[in-house]
Amino acid sequence: MIAVRGREKDRGAASVWVLGVGLALVVLALALAGAGAARVARHEARTAADFGALAGAMRAIEGEAAACARAAELVTANGARLAACRLEGLDVVVAAEVPVTPLPGLSRVAEAASRAGPIGVGG
Repeated sequence: MIAVRGREKDRGAASVWVLGVGLALVVLALALAGAGAARVARHEARTAADFGALAGAMRAIEGEAAACARAAELVTANGARLAACRLEGLDVVVAAEVPVTPLPGLSRVAEAASRAGPIGVGG
């Protein structure tokens, strides 16, 4: 009977360990999902900025207003918001933002910038 009493003291300890490990795995999965969402948003912002800069560069000769209007069209079509656009010579510099919610209750903005224009002649 002494052996039975020793086992009774340990009853339920495995359940507590399983719950603890399960909770740790859930927290780890949430952290990895949040990091993945932030990474995807950053790539979306980069893609939108790249496309916007390329499209704007096609209209750079027409002036900043035309170049930035075309850049805004493509940035918006790629699910981002045009944060900034400027013309530097014939280079168009575009900044795009994509909202992201990596974890419930946590909202952030992924940002990216891109530059496009004609290649210069090196000397």
